[in-house]
Amino acid sequence: MSARVSIVGATLGDCVHVAGVLGFLRLAEGEAYDTDFLGTQVAIEDLIAACHRQRPDLVAISYRLSPESARPLLWDLKGKVEAAGLGGTRFAFGGTGPVCEVARATDLFEAIFDGGTSPVEVLNYLRGDTGVTDDTVLPQSLVQRIRTKGPFPLVRHHYGRPTLKETERGIEEIAEAGILDILSLGPDHNAQSAFFHRGEQDPDQDGAGGVPIRKAGDLVRLFAGSRRGNYPLMRCYSGTRDVIRMAGMLRNTINNAWCAVPLFWYNVLDGRGLRSLQESIGEAQEMMRWHGDRGVPVEVNESHHWSLRDSHDTCAVVAAYLAAYNARAAGVSDYVAQYMFNTPPGTSATMDLAKMLAKIEMIESLVGPDFRAWRQVRSGLFSFPPDEEEARGQLAYSTVIQMAIRPHIVHVVGFSEADHAATADDVIKSCRMAERVIHNCLAGVPDMRRDSEVLKRKQELLEEADVLLGAIRDLGSGEEDPLTDPDVLCRAVRTGYMDAPHLAGNSVAQGRLQTRIIRGACLAVNPETGEPVGEAERLHGLRRELS
Repeated sequence: MSARVSIVGATLGDCVHVAGVLGFLRLAEGEAYDTDFLGTQVAIEDLIAACHRQRPDLVAISYRLSPESARPLLWDLKGKVEAAGLGGTRFAFGGTGPVCEVARATDLFEAIFDGGTSPVEVLNYLRGDTGVTDDTVLPQSLVQRIRTKGPFPLVRHHYGRPTLKETERGIEEIAEAGILDILSLGPDHNAQSAFFHRGEQDPDQDGAGGVPIRKAGDLVRLFAGSRRGNYPLMRCYSGTRDVIRMAGMLRNTINNAWCAVPLFWYNVLDGRGLRSLQESIGEAQEMMRWHGDRGVPVEVNESHHWSLRDSHDTCAVVAAYLAAYNARAAGVSDYVAQYMFNTPPGTSATMDLAKMLAKIEMIESLVGPDFRAWRQVRSGLFSFPPDEEEARGQLAYSTVIQMAIRPHIVHVVGFSEADHAATADDVIKSCRMAERVIHNCLAGVPDMRRDSEVLKRKQELLEEADVLLGAIRDLGSGEEDPLTDPDVLCRAVRTGYMDAPHLAGNSVAQGRLQTRIIRGACLAVNPETGEPVGEAERLHGLRRELS
């Protein structure tokens, strides 16, 4: 904004409800406007006198009483504005829905906001955006959209129904609602594992786990459905096979907002693919490099996979660092760091926040001129109960805790997910719930990051993670960069340095790690005594047993 723009605000007539107009003025102040609140129950003559005296660029009026009392008042305002020679002055109005209809009929106000208007829509107005038209589309790159919407985070949700037609209709409905910034397309199992191998697909599994995408044209069709409303970004799972070929198709069909790829997973380790662990790690690094070369952001959805398998918090923190480290080494400039809360089940909010802050400190120690990290938060799927009302409470609660780390993206998990895959209506309702929590948190809440127990646990994790990272580096002594060497990373799994209880009996992992939730944290324990084991002691025992 080249010159300061001034706004005066007031409530008219007998209206004393100031929350709306003051909220509008606070948002304007954040956008470098000069504002002046004239007060409540301001007479029309006093408002006009203030306009002559201050010559504001915009007048913000609020009235929240009945439409019957608003009608003569607002028409009187219009007549006196025109009689006073203020016909060129810009006016904006805020009120209840019925009163807004009265205001709209006067044709005095260039913008009208009711109780359903989100702060993001108000910000867009203050920034000069009057809405999406054929010539004005909201930013279609992740980083630009983050910067445009800030300080509000982008809202993301997963969506994919059992048929292409239902998914297409749902995407249209979601986009029109204007509540979602990123639609994360969920393809079915056949598409993820054998998109380019139609003969290997199981017809009985069509629509299992997501939308049955079978050709590039299906993606084009789904993307076209999103070209309306607030024009959400779209992204899709990378799949577990032919990953580079799939990446090119996703970029050309849906303008894939970012790539999500694991480092250690989607292979024989988790049974989601036939690739060897070493081959899979090499392909993951190639995927990162492919997207980095093209300026496409990358998410390495890694750390939570260990926590989902009940690995200890130290392993999760190290996995988060390894993921970001490998992305930077592959030339990725914009890194989407996912922080999944409530995982494993039983993790307390205090210990969860400490774990995330430890991950953030380690990941963001890598940030520099050529590497940026964007924080994405989400709730753990297994934290949602099947009862819908309880699940709504979990969604709201978890979102409050997540907002403590000041995310750039909130990945909303629908309250329905423990019972059924989200419908378009479920997506919209879940996002509206999360949006209200986000707005309340941004208005100001106590800083949970400063809690003494959070800080103590965070420091413990940083120290323990340093021990584990040092041990992994030692596995590749003599290598130029052990932390990006696929062979070294494989050895870290085979030796049990990186391990999880759910990997018991796995052919490429130890699966000997035992963990317990103790005082809300997931800790490695001695299998015989159940007592917590420090990382140095755990690794020493592994070396002794493997020697």
